[in-house]
Amino acid sequence: QVQLVESGGGLVQTGDSLRLSCAVSGGTAVISWLRQAPRKGREFVAAAEWYGDRKEYGASVMGRFTISRDNAKNTVWLQMNSLKPEDTASYYCAARNGILSTDPGDYEYWGQGTQVTVSS
Repeated sequence: QVQLVESGGGLVQTGDSLRLSCAVSGGTAVISWLRQAPRKGREFVAAAEWYGDRKEYGASVMGRFTISRDNAKNTVWLQMNSLKPEDTASYYCAARNGILSTDPGDYEYWGQGTQVTVSS
């Protein structure tokens, strides 16, 4: 059983940076960040292989967000730069035991989420 606990959300202004953290317990193959804005569906943000080098990013965050992990610390981060109001959402750390996927529906384990609000 994988358990995920996010932290680091908050209220920031347009152009600011923020770093989210996710503490991971239990084994997993792929770790990701997904988000959901009010009245919108879940959106893929970024994912990384836990034991490999492959990473993927959603088109809306490419070049602004970076996913990284430290296996020894069982932690994954999402560095978010140049934040925009449209990045406002609940951000979830999610994991799966299959191959890396950009479909939120493929992720079996989810954290409780952390809110990020970007003011204009």
